Amino acid sequence: MKKILLGAVMVLALGGAALAAAVPDYVTKAVSETTRPKTDTGRDALRLPAETIAFAGVKPGMKVAELFPGGGYFTRMLSDVVGPTGHIYGIENAKWDDGSDAKVAANHKNVSIQIVKFGEFDLPQKVDLFWITQNYHDLHIAKYGKVDMAAFNKHVFDVLKKGGTYFILDHQANPGTTEADIEKLHRIEKAQVIREVEAAGFKLAAEGDALHRPGDDHTKSIFDKSIQGHTDQYMLKFVKP
Repeated sequence: MKKILLGAVMVLALGGAALAAAVPDYVTKAVSETTRPKTDTGRDALRLPAETIAFAGVKPGMKVAELFPGGGYFTRMLSDVVGPTGHIYGIENAKWDDGSDAKVAANHKNVSIQIVKFGEFDLPQKVDLFWITQNYHDLHIAKYGKVDMAAFNKHVFDVLKKGGTYFILDHQANPGTTEADIEKLHRIEKAQVIREVEAAGFKLAAEGDALHRPGDDHTKSIFDKSIQGHTDQYMLKFVKP
């Protein structure tokens, strides 16, 4: 029995090592870049950018569309990962634009920013990956702008290359969460996201739980100081067949 238990422990240990090794060197290098602002690196322990980027499958040479860069926390790292042969198309809501995304683009030649009406975008070419982190739920908040989610997700489907990835990371909500709840809590149920995205023709390829936090019961707003930065979050990777 002791030998069996020891073997199980060794397998788990090796499995953990394998997971750590699954983060490519080019991702680790991008996250470790010393020019990243301290305001960004100070959030890494909570946001786990290396695990997030690796899970999404971002690679050198990729063309990536990033919805709502929000000052470039991920944009800088994504830019370094895709490198000079890749490109990041940042899509920012005109009402949220404060000029910070443009500053990121000015320092990264492979980044361009388009300032558009909420929920809209127009890319110059098909991309390998469409990226949304912590903002899919916002598309359901009418005060920001009314978005036809079926049409939005179909638009994402159309701008992706065949085999392309639609990556969504958001704050978990409890079953039965309404549109009013989404606006109040800034959360959306994972099952709802899967249902909406698959309706556009995507196939769910993988789920990531690196940011799963069982201490969050999903009843508080993500801005509540008792939970802010420590919310239970899920990662979803969909593929265009």
